[in-house]
Amino acid sequence: MGGRWISVAAATLLLAAGCADGADRTGGPATPAPADTPEEAASPGQPPRPGEVDVVATGLSVPWAVAFLPDGAALVSERDSGRVVRVGSDGAVTEVGTVDGVVPGGEGGLMGLAVSPSFEEDSLVYAYFTAESDNRIVRMTYDPADGFGEAEVIVDGIPKAGNHNGGRIEFGPDGTLYAGTGDAGREDLAQDTDSLAGKILRMTPDGEPVEDAPFGNLVHSYGHRNVQGLAWDVDGRMYATEFGQNAFDEVNVIEAGNNYGWPEVEGTGGESEYVDPVVTWTPDEASPSGAAIAGGALWAAALRGERLWQVPLTGDAGDPVRSPDDFLVEDYGRLRAVEVEPGERALWITTSNRDGRGSPASEDDRVLRIPLE
Repeated sequence: MGGRWISVAAATLLLAAGCADGADRTGGPATPAPADTPEEAASPGQPPRPGEVDVVATGLSVPWAVAFLPDGAALVSERDSGRVVRVGSDGAVTEVGTVDGVVPGGEGGLMGLAVSPSFEEDSLVYAYFTAESDNRIVRMTYDPADGFGEAEVIVDGIPKAGNHNGGRIEFGPDGTLYAGTGDAGREDLAQDTDSLAGKILRMTPDGEPVEDAPFGNLVHSYGHRNVQGLAWDVDGRMYATEFGQNAFDEVNVIEAGNNYGWPEVEGTGGESEYVDPVVTWTPDEASPSGAAIAGGALWAAALRGERLWQVPLTGDAGDPVRSPDDFLVEDYGRLRAVEVEPGERALWITTSNRDGRGSPASEDDRVLRIPLE
């Protein structure tokens, strides 16, 4: 099954350009960056244009995360059922098992998955989920013949709520594990570096703080409302997508110990104690969930915006992005996760129309594959 792509200019996009000219403390827009010229758009090193959509799998229920195994198959989590399925490159779907201890509710449940960088030696898969009293991260052995082994808790005590649970986990290029958390509806926690809520966490594969942790604990950065996507560029620079409240969603460049402003600032604040986002959108354009980097661009899957955003990367640490394009994926609705297929040949994206906010079709929810031309 195929689909048609439409690329439209991001005329209403609000792009933060480092300084906050014209912005106020509540996150008013920075002066928009000029659109790319035709010569720039055709220059070498431009991000690829995605190809047609292929449907890899159908009939899933709120798939939340995609994590690739060394053999090219993907593990996909279902938020509300606590189930993990394996999706082969041929679209074959087999059930791996249910993660013990998942207590779904609202935006909580089984969320992030990450495959150990040493999977071929240790067979470990990591999961982030909502339990009875908190959000937590566990790890389990995985054998295709036997499914998951017993879950070992490596981090617990991440505050939970009906919403703002975060949930994305990814191994960075440094081999440590990162987790995006939400403020659990308690805005003050985002500014408390002793709390795990409203943060990006960084840890060893055993769940311990790293030696150079800025606060001596798992907190890597703070002042976040609800981090949903984590990705790294070829220079090791870290990006995160984040849900705003009523005005602005964000893409931030993440550095250890930095304060990203929530709840004092939503969007661009222009104050020295807070780091401004490099991209902002209005929530109806985005509500960005998963993020991935491939082909010189950051790709952000949008829930409310029902589209895939392409944010071209410049490689310049002082001005890391250009004006994004929004690629409308027709007929598929809300997009939750986006991950890069091994070899960067394609993006895998999940839809999320059975989460109580979408309009599911008979074959929802789906896993989509989009080649990078």
